[in-house]
Amino acid sequence: MVGRVAPGVLDLEEVHRFPNRPVRTAGTLHWDVLALYRGVLDGLRAAGPVTSVGIDTWAVDYGLLAADGTLLGNPVHYRDTRTEGVPEKVWQTMPPQELYAATGLQYAPFNTLYQLVAAAGTPQLAAAQQLLLMPDLISYWLTGTAGTELTNASTTQLLDPRTGDWAQGIAERLGIPMPLFAPLRRPGDPAGELRPEVLAETGLEGPVPVVAVGSHDTASAVAAVPARTDRFAYISCGTWSLAGLELDAPVLTEESRAANFTNELGVDGTVRYLRNIMGLWLLQESLRDWEAQGIRFDLPHLLAQAAEAAPLRSVVDAADPVFLPPGGMPDRIAQACRRTGQPVPRDAAETVRCVLDSLALAHRLAIEDAKRLSGREVDVVHIVGGGAHNELLCRLTADACGLPVVAGPAEAAALGNVLVQARAAGVISGGLADIRSLLHSTQPLRQYEPSGDSTLWEEAACALRSS
Repeated sequence: MVGRVAPGVLDLEEVHRFPNRPVRTAGTLHWDVLALYRGVLDGLRAAGPVTSVGIDTWAVDYGLLAADGTLLGNPVHYRDTRTEGVPEKVWQTMPPQELYAATGLQYAPFNTLYQLVAAAGTPQLAAAQQLLLMPDLISYWLTGTAGTELTNASTTQLLDPRTGDWAQGIAERLGIPMPLFAPLRRPGDPAGELRPEVLAETGLEGPVPVVAVGSHDTASAVAAVPARTDRFAYISCGTWSLAGLELDAPVLTEESRAANFTNELGVDGTVRYLRNIMGLWLLQESLRDWEAQGIRFDLPHLLAQAAEAAPLRSVVDAADPVFLPPGGMPDRIAQACRRTGQPVPRDAAETVRCVLDSLALAHRLAIEDAKRLSGREVDVVHIVGGGAHNELLCRLTADACGLPVVAGPAEAAALGNVLVQARAAGVISGGLADIRSLLHSTQPLRQYEPSGDSTLWEEAACALRSS
């Protein structure tokens, strides 16, 4: 994505797109990171002359490097099963209450902490001299300079969100070698320049600086929420739905832990107080499963059919880990309905309606809990990311929350990335409020007002909370 920024101007252009296909070898699910790096180089070549480069990716996963910088095997995918049973092992040394009080991170079996405990004693970890999270690995290959960007570091469950520094005591007690991590960087910090060989391969003329941005894509997406005041909730909606509030300080109470809220760091010292929800992964995996059976759907037509299906006939817990692995999603949704005594979807349209009703309800519950636990009031919900294109989901979320929903921008992560670069280059100035004002005045947005009787949503919320 190439962004063009000037005072009052913000344009974004997609110049290259490439697939991200995980690979399973010998029973382990890996990222094909060399194919991804090749896609990055192809994208830089297609971009043409640029002022700077910023990199954001997903969270928690990492590559291990030898002393000479060689990658010691393909990074493992967070959806791999290697961390099964590991959290329970960790809790024997450090109870979950103590872990949350120190790091503020919600329970997720794939957190970097659990991955490293699972990797203990492996030849690869024993040989490693450095660990780089995924965006930092790409940055290192481009520049030869190693660092660990703060917003992504905050997803490892090894960072203290109060200080923005490593939780050394946690690592020591669990035998995690923290010297593996490169020095911390913050959004806007310099992260090196493109190597001469990268310039030669991409046709770019140097020097081209790489700038640390909110390298966790959700951090960049939240920075690009076009809010007019601080009384907003956000849902960064794509494969995952990350629903919550932007705060000045973490919420580290036991009640917050029990509600499974996370405190991740954002741009400009903010805290992303949110709950992870499976998101449109449920729909994406259902479509993949049907396609594997030779059944292809036109998605707009299927969504139109889902809009006509009976509302809230069946809902599932969209944060349930049972939906985390790939494969067989419609069957798992049906099984969840059976377990809870609800009608099983009879066709694809009813399955999609179940998914979208469930996501809207999960959005409501997350925002209600975030308000209660933080004491922050909310006047509007912003949906950013690919889910902003899903009109039915946006409408259902407005109805479920009883609040107006502002949808867009869809490419929020790329916009937040570009704007942090532009500020570092001196093209724009100011804080998040100034960035958001530019977004609001330049990006297409759509507003959905809540409609109809909220009784059904209230009943469904009560039923899900008590299940």
